[in-house]
Amino acid sequence: MGDPRHDLGLAAEAAVAGWLTDAGWRVVERRARSPTGGEVDIVAMDPERTLVAIEVRALRTRRAGEAALTVDRRRVKRLRRTLAAIAGDGRHAHRALRVDLVTVEPAARAGRWRLVRVPGIG
Repeated sequence: MGDPRHDLGLAAEAAVAGWLTDAGWRVVERRARSPTGGEVDIVAMDPERTLVAIEVRALRTRRAGEAALTVDRRRVKRLRRTLAAIAGDGRHAHRALRVDLVTVEPAARAGRWRLVRVPGIG
């Protein structure tokens, strides 16, 4: 059995990838690393061909506050730099770049999550 936080993160990323795909997005990379050393949870192409770095933040409970409040400016800057490096390698033809946040929090019904996408955080 692995680290519960790591397992939660992997499950949340899988849920977000499926959710985006169902909405017409194309997931092009998961846990993408750039030569600069940064990492993006999900890199996806939205329906308008914008290449989007998606930071997934999951909380098991709401006791610690809201997941959206756990992303600081330094993290957003690192995500933008990582996305630019990934976009610059030429593997993904795109029209624009954007960094989004998707929060994954417990829903009212046990065993379910509430996913919320916050576009353009950076």
